[in-house]
Amino acid sequence: MKSNFVVRTLTGLVFVLVLIGGILWNWMTFAILFAVITGMTIWEFTTIINQNLNLQVNRLITTVAGVYLFAAVFAFNREIAGAEVFIPYVLSIIYLPICELYMRYEKSLLNWAFALMAQLYIALPFSTICILSFFKTYEDHTYIIYYTPIFTLSVFIFIWLSDSGAYIVGSKIGKTKLFPSISPKKSWEGSIGGGVFAIIASQLIALNANNFSETSPLLNHLEWAGLAIVVVLFGTWGDLVESMIKRRLGIKDSGNILPGHGGMLDRFDSSLMAFPAAMVYIYTLRCFV
Repeated sequence: MKSNFVVRTLTGLVFVLVLIGGILWNWMTFAILFAVITGMTIWEFTTIINQNLNLQVNRLITTVAGVYLFAAVFAFNREIAGAEVFIPYVLSIIYLPICELYMRYEKSLLNWAFALMAQLYIALPFSTICILSFFKTYEDHTYIIYYTPIFTLSVFIFIWLSDSGAYIVGSKIGKTKLFPSISPKKSWEGSIGGGVFAIIASQLIALNANNFSETSPLLNHLEWAGLAIVVVLFGTWGDLVESMIKRRLGIKDSGNILPGHGGMLDRFDSSLMAFPAAMVYIYTLRCFV
């Protein structure tokens, strides 16, 4: 029992350090880190689908396509490439149903459906991190692209603190089940407590956010609190969605690549919905506020 706790703690520490270091070091380490995470997560997802539903989802093409989508969105937002960079991705998506025609699998329709699900559920959300992390401003008659890692990092911080707060508060006073059919251990009290933890963190981030950005002030205190609420809300849904998937597949963890923490989906389930929601929230503020 003690050894399991040590392994879990060490794995969690290394995971957090690699994630924070990759995000804050520079935009290149950010790109490499999340390209690898995208590929590993899609491979894991398609693996558990094939194993537990007796399917033959094309893991290689699905994974390569997802990683390429992330790279294409990154290159487009950095203005390394134009819109033509998305052509190979479109071709790979077209290839998937054509491949099923010739493979003649009994469950070809389901193979195709889950391959597309991997793109929508994993590749697209991770790709939105690129949109969230780069901002273009017009200065001195020219457009300048800034890398703003604080938004990406803050989403993870809100998720981590929300999870910790939900566990602490839920274990003490949690009585009202949040979603008993999917996740019996989650409670409304815990979720609200986790949200409070995240909002407190948002105010601390608001005081120091500009030290991590090359741009002018990013968000005010109220807007940072709003971002925390958005992340907690959609992060909770993301966690519940992954729990639903695992329950339907009859598995406890999505994988075992992270000792004591399960698989990649287990670690990034909340962020798969939190990041797209955070991107929409921040760009809505930039457009209308």
